[in-house]
Amino acid sequence: MYFAEQITRREALKAGALVSAGMLLSRFDALAAAPKKVGLQLYTLRADMAKDPKGTLKQVAGIGYKEVESFGYADGKFFGMTPTEYKAVLSDLGLSAPSGHYMTGKVMKSKGSLTDGWQQAVDDAAALGQKYMVCAYLFPPERTKLDDYKQFADLFNKSAEMCRKAGMQFCYHNHDFEFKELEGQLPFDVILSQTDAKLVQIELDLYWATFADQDPVALFKKHPGRFPLWHVKDMEKTTERAFAPVGTGSIDFQRIFNARKTAGMKHFFVEQDVIKGPPMEAIATSYRNVGKLKV
Repeated sequence: MYFAEQITRREALKAGALVSAGMLLSRFDALAAAPKKVGLQLYTLRADMAKDPKGTLKQVAGIGYKEVESFGYADGKFFGMTPTEYKAVLSDLGLSAPSGHYMTGKVMKSKGSLTDGWQQAVDDAAALGQKYMVCAYLFPPERTKLDDYKQFADLFNKSAEMCRKAGMQFCYHNHDFEFKELEGQLPFDVILSQTDAKLVQIELDLYWATFADQDPVALFKKHPGRFPLWHVKDMEKTTERAFAPVGTGSIDFQRIFNARKTAGMKHFFVEQDVIKGPPMEAIATSYRNVGKLKV
């Protein structure tokens, strides 16, 4: 205001044009440099979440994470909280939960699985504001033969239809066993070929795909647009190929993120199944290193 009062009208017009241009450039700069919505799969901190979910979430937000992926939903509760309570806690911390993990219910019995109380799970996920519901894992007894995967494909289609009606997307999360040949075929191919591509999509675990000697980018090209969610975890540069904080291992994440449009990626979540040392330090390291990527 003081500056404008001290200059002539012509100078003011020139200054106004420069300011407008500067504001426009600043806006574009801000967009280009906007902080990424880095997510965290809370299973990484499962021990801490069991002891003090609210305190743990506060630390997660303090590191800079903006999104979390839930796990362990059962009997209408997320970490002992109703959807309304959990959503309020997240909101107060500047967090959101766009995705959550669920089990089939065939081995690990729980109310709120794909085979028991799925409609309530869908309703609660919608109340929380989730956009994705993910089948997290198939236990060994559930996947002894190829026909098991074909039956799960049918279950996934039915479960996904219920998600669709509630405005959500169903996904399947892989490990390495889906890439081990069974009766002459890859279970991963069976899941993708026998499910509706619009109803059932994939949360690709970049570590497990790499561990199974699969190239994530090649998978994206083979099934473009079918990978809206990713798990971002690194692999130690050892013969054991153990889990590692992002950016400290052998996976070329920039190459993978460069193919994000082909994949159809919408959200990604840092995860580390096993951590050597303090978990909060590990996820802080992952957060810092994800921040160095062009995403």
